[in-house]
Amino acid sequence: MPLYEHVMIARQDLSNAQAESLVEHFGTVLTDNGGTLVESEYWGVKTMAYKINKNRKGHYAFLKTDAPSSAIQEMERLMRLHDDVMRVLTIKVDEHAEGPSVQMQKREERGERRERR
Repeated sequence: MPLYEHVMIARQDLSNAQAESLVEHFGTVLTDNGGTLVESEYWGVKTMAYKINKNRKGHYAFLKTDAPSSAIQEMERLMRLHDDVMRVLTIKVDEHAEGPSVQMQKREERGERRERR
């Protein structure tokens, strides 16, 4: 099955537990449609570059999935209909990266950046 990565932004009015339960809910939607939730990360409340639906901040979550395209389409459809979800980005990848995402790594653990010109 194809591998996907999703980043979801939920409203800032939610508590941390409610935002994490959204991730669990959409994970069950995937499993009900024949896919699997490989890994999920809750990144916390972050400030956005611009306002979305009159919100300046949002709860960010990252999902790694292994699912057929029909399961992904159903999950995205339900995310668009859900009032608490503001934005979703889905990317098809060849393979999932090992370990935590860049957002969850400490600054010292990240690889060296190349020099700017």
